[in-house]
Amino acid sequence: MSYFLTDSERSRMRALITTLSGPAPWYWNTFPQVPGFEWTFHGQDGPLAFVVTLNKPERKNDPVLALNTYCAPFALPDGKLGVWSPEGRRMIRLVSFDPKTLKPFPLEEIAGWFKGSGDRMYSTVEPVGDFELSADLPDGMHEIQFPTEFHGIEELPISAGLRSGSEHGVSYAVYVLYPHAGLVQVLPQEWLSGDKFDGGYQWITRLTRDPVTHRLIGDGIRIDPFCLSEDGKNLESLLA
Repeated sequence: MSYFLTDSERSRMRALITTLSGPAPWYWNTFPQVPGFEWTFHGQDGPLAFVVTLNKPERKNDPVLALNTYCAPFALPDGKLGVWSPEGRRMIRLVSFDPKTLKPFPLEEIAGWFKGSGDRMYSTVEPVGDFELSADLPDGMHEIQFPTEFHGIEELPISAGLRSGSEHGVSYAVYVLYPHAGLVQVLPQEWLSGDKFDGGYQWITRLTRDPVTHRLIGDGIRIDPFCLSEDGKNLESLLA
């Protein structure tokens, strides 16, 4: 069923999207707040280029967590910090950190090697929850047993990325995670199929459920703000 969006609804949706967290380093300014800490972006040049760290105020040289490109942090209801990231082209990783237990380390410990490595995040303390999810799940709803550390999340939409098997050879998929219910919904985005966009140049970065229309809304790198159809698989409207 189509949904007519008024100008005020489009404006409201665009404003909501601008507040969303997204992958490092592009959206570090909207990363979730962590009490007692702050996020620091280390610029576009030098041995820490594009790295984002979590540190105590006035202690930027002694962070407790470093995030590499494509990591997307999110708040957990119990005060812990979640991070999801792609692991290669076949897996999605979700971790949970307890900020109270994180230990500072000198920036020199990651300078030079970290930004060019395959490591998505760095901490001297192991996450309290660590989980990997296949990025090759077929379309539809799937039962997945999430670790208890993530059960407080009712819904978490993420961009799973490129996948094969569409009419045009490759398409984009959105995963909607329901950890509290042990479910994952895979939504192919055929409006972003291979003949209509460049997967290495355009990609969805952040998503949320609009509380008024209950549609998924979001934006991306070189993708204007958008509202998806009721089934979450097609483009309802661009919001720009």
